[in-house]
Amino acid sequence: MRFSRFRPLFAVLALAAIVALVASVADARPRSSFGSRGSQTYSAPPSTTTAPNATRPMERSMTQPGQPGSTASRTATAPNAAGGGFFNRPGFMGGLFAGFLGAGLLGMLMGNGFAGGLGGMASMLGLLLQIGIIALIGYLVWTWWQRRSQPATASGPMLRDYGRNDSGRPMGMGGGMGALGGGFGSASAPAPRAAGTDDVGLTPEDFNTFEQTLGDVQTAYGKEDLNALRSRVTPEMLSYYSEELAANASRGVVNRISDIKLEQGDLAEAWREGNTDYATVAMRYSLNDTVVDQNGHVLEGGPDEATEVWTFRRDGGGKWLVSAVQQTA
Repeated sequence: MRFSRFRPLFAVLALAAIVALVASVADARPRSSFGSRGSQTYSAPPSTTTAPNATRPMERSMTQPGQPGSTASRTATAPNAAGGGFFNRPGFMGGLFAGFLGAGLLGMLMGNGFAGGLGGMASMLGLLLQIGIIALIGYLVWTWWQRRSQPATASGPMLRDYGRNDSGRPMGMGGGMGALGGGFGSASAPAPRAAGTDDVGLTPEDFNTFEQTLGDVQTAYGKEDLNALRSRVTPEMLSYYSEELAANASRGVVNRISDIKLEQGDLAEAWREGNTDYATVAMRYSLNDTVVDQNGHVLEGGPDEATEVWTFRRDGGGKWLVSAVQQTA
């Protein structure tokens, strides 16, 4: 049968797809969206030059939908950021799915046919199921490749360069960083905001603080310094970072982060809710991101670049703290 001559080729291609898929989720630094943005927590930040693609929605937050500022805990809707790869997911995807796929591929490699590895399940239904699984893996690999193949954003000014107009006078003191919008809308349906809207009146010092905090938080995380993190992030964010560090410790690894450099950044939006100011900024930065074992041997990672959307919160004119970090698509 002609099909039998191509069985090894199909098996190798399927295995390659699995390897590529697992590699796509094996980033050293946890990449998830978590935290709170007040009434805008479940509203996507406006796209900017630095982050033109869509921002991923919050996967973990203590703010209840429709109840901005609530401290009630919300059940996480995504797996723990420190969790393993694709086949470590619970339920169907982590057990039955992997079993079917493994059995079918083993049958192909042994020359028994794609359905041969399933013995009594070598029916048309079983064959269609396995073909569907391969198609799903191919689609996931294709979407991952498309996302990774996005062209790099052209270089732009640093965050510290924002907040001033051509005369050098701080913007927001009459000019604003974009068209000033109206209010926030109701708590349950926040009004859309234009990119760069600044209802707070941010100063160059604020943007310098954002840039400095980016480096401080990443460095403190890489050193597993919870005391340093505590003074730079909200209690909610500190709890998430603590969970990630504890998960790393249980695995016997450390996520080392160093050489953080902001390459480009701009304002997505800034607004005020009562006595609290919020500022969401997009930042593209380079860093050295590795996972090492207890002996200091590098297990994965290396020089990297990330584009993320960070939200800062300031209560009563006090210190800016990181209240949310979101990934871009």
